Amino acid sequence: MKDKALYFSGWLLLVAAGFGLGEGAALALTGTRPSTVVPSQESGRVVRVVDADTYDVLTGGVVYRVRLLGVDAPETDQPFGHQAGDSVTQLLRPERTVLLGRRGVDLYGRTLATVRLPVAGGPALALDSLLVVRGWAWAWDPKHRVAGRAAQQASAVAARRGLWKCGAVGVLTPRQWRQFNYKNKRRYGVGCTW
Repeated sequence: MKDKALYFSGWLLLVAAGFGLGEGAALALTGTRPSTVVPSQESGRVVRVVDADTYDVLTGGVVYRVRLLGVDAPETDQPFGHQAGDSVTQLLRPERTVLLGRRGVDLYGRTLATVRLPVAGGPALALDSLLVVRGWAWAWDPKHRVAGRAAQQASAVAARRGLWKCGAVGVLTPRQWRQFNYKNKRRYGVGCTW
């Protein structure tokens, strides 16, 4: 019986859309609202910075290995990897509270999440955007969900901040770096002088 009701609801939505009645009329016809799942944010603190985009976060008595969404930072053994990690360590001191928005788990068992930094008297800052603007990570937004993400990276490249210090030519993404063997890593692992 429930399957028939779902079929009929879908059919009504299709008919309403076909006649151009709009979303309001479709909702009135079906009596249902589309579900929007907004992930809740939990308060926690970073107990360890693994690298610039991976952290151990303590929240609710549980330590989660968190992979930051929206960016890809240099690996620890990659040029500028230590500097990017140190930059994040300075931002995420153990006494600092962060807001964690969990979104799932990746293939390695890490919790995929957004991390926001509360600021007194203002809105919380998104850590992913902060890393991109400071030049310590590549913007990773394949579906263009974050407005201005490409512009953030372009401004970091133009200002030669962080890993863009020597310009955009020759900078290897972490994905490219992980595919190198030891010999190639030694060859390309020099980077520009600090």
